Amino acid sequence: MKVATGLAIGKSALPALAAQAVTMAMQKAGITQPSSVLLFLTSEFAADPQSAIKAAAKAASCTQIIGCSATGIFTEEDWVIDSPAAAAMVFTELDFNRPKLDGADDQLLLTLTAPNAINTTWLNKSGLNKSALNEAEYNNAGQPHFGLNGFARFGGVSGDAIGHGPFSVWQNGKGTTQGYCEVALNHINMAVAASHGLKMISSPRKITAVQGNDLLSVANLPALTTLTNAWQKHAKTSSSPPYHQLMAVYASKASMLERGEYNLASIIIENVSEGSVTLTKSLPVGDWLSWAVRDIDAAQVDIVKTAGELKQQLGTEPAFALLFSCLGRGPYFYNGSDQDLALLKTLFPKLPIIGFYGNGEIAPMNGRNELLQYSAVLGLFAESNVISL
Repeated sequence: MKVATGLAIGKSALPALAAQAVTMAMQKAGITQPSSVLLFLTSEFAADPQSAIKAAAKAASCTQIIGCSATGIFTEEDWVIDSPAAAAMVFTELDFNRPKLDGADDQLLLTLTAPNAINTTWLNKSGLNKSALNEAEYNNAGQPHFGLNGFARFGGVSGDAIGHGPFSVWQNGKGTTQGYCEVALNHINMAVAASHGLKMISSPRKITAVQGNDLLSVANLPALTTLTNAWQKHAKTSSSPPYHQLMAVYASKASMLERGEYNLASIIIENVSEGSVTLTKSLPVGDWLSWAVRDIDAAQVDIVKTAGELKQQLGTEPAFALLFSCLGRGPYFYNGSDQDLALLKTLFPKLPIIGFYGNGEIAPMNGRNELLQYSAVLGLFAESNVISL
């Protein structure tokens, strides 16, 4: 299998950029016709991407092209935000296949979606059965082994900087009417995990009362009190918490939180009169919760740790990597540079990498496919020696 990337940047959203990115990738790979192409375009192409997709297909002499539009895109060479650009990864001996719906084989599906196509039922259809598992069936990164009755998803959410406007997702060389694509990568060994870049600012405590998405109490104390106290102790200030930088992390056991095997919920708003905190999801009473803050140093440590664990799971040097990063996790988070990408390039100097900055990230976590925010979902892939008959 040969894999390589190409990145083309221009002043206008011209179809030639897509063709140029594909051509550059083929030249680097030393091939004249790939079996499949992963193509990401910046949001300037979103309203009418078809001409660019056709230009990429013509350059590759291949119609098996999947991808989406996003505010920013990148390869191992560079990242691009606020300029028209195209990024392509070309493959030989790799096909993007429809998922097997009979449940005979567990699958990890590359999933790209527009925001308006996401729903909980679809995200976890034929999905992971947490009740059938025990804690030993999860590895240290909180990833399920993919020996489950169903499939896991990883990928990202297409979109622009504010999560509105045109979104485009394409599969088989044309836009998808359902607003998402899902494909299985055959004959590939893979390891996928999410890196959250969070620093815990409180010890685990039990969730004692909720009402819908409102977290009412933690350890029988008003939830807002526990959050405010945790922030003020961490920041050594009496100022109000910066809710956009804080997250609730929770798990069924305190030990899972300490090992990093947790789920996340973002904070929407405080309710001062009730002493509650409104989150993006309803948390289970009896689970354990810690408050956490997005932290640059923690994020860099976490992405290196995640990459190391994934390489260990893979058991060999990866052939390529896919990275789906939140728009709020890339250069905007790292003060003008993408340290996640830089660290991956340091760890894997010659590895082809492609991805985009989106409006959400998708990863399997603790028995469910989760829609994440402010995270980076990394996948490492290597050619499998197993040949199916």
